[in-house]
Amino acid sequence: MSILMVTGFEGAQNCAAVVGAQLGMDVEVAEGRKAALAALRRREFLALVVDETMAECDPAAAEALWAHAGLAIPLQINFALSGTARLIREIRAALHRREREQALAHRAAAAAIETELKGTVAGLLLHSELALSGGEIPSSVAEKLRVVADLAGNLRQQLNAPFEARGKTAA
Repeated sequence: MSILMVTGFEGAQNCAAVVGAQLGMDVEVAEGRKAALAALRRREFLALVVDETMAECDPAAAEALWAHAGLAIPLQINFALSGTARLIREIRAALHRREREQALAHRAAAAAIETELKGTVAGLLLHSELALSGGEIPSSVAEKLRVVADLAGNLRQQLNAPFEARGKTAA
């Protein structure tokens, strides 16, 4: 992925080259709103860095850029006051925040799925055991219910095992 810098700053191309080299990414420079919107329509960017001076002079243009940014991390930097080193630090910090947020979201989603699975497995186990303890049922059906109960019990044990242990047994 790459970064889009939106600025009319005179040394923007040199700054972009340094940022790209330091971060190991392509950095594209757009000198204004129209060029930036065209770039955002052309492809996805990891980060959208807008010059604060430009955003303050034309807030409607800045809003249009944020609206079309897609999944790009929005950053507003004052290029006149910030050096390249600070710009790189800001972009790195934003990328690390995004990684942490994504990791937290993945963990939350995994926990939600695990909770749902545990409930479903408990229901399968309970109902299959209730059916087995009920009245007279044909032996072929009883055998199938025992298999379902065994499978549900095994799945329950796997879900209750620590996550690290599950990864080792699946490998």
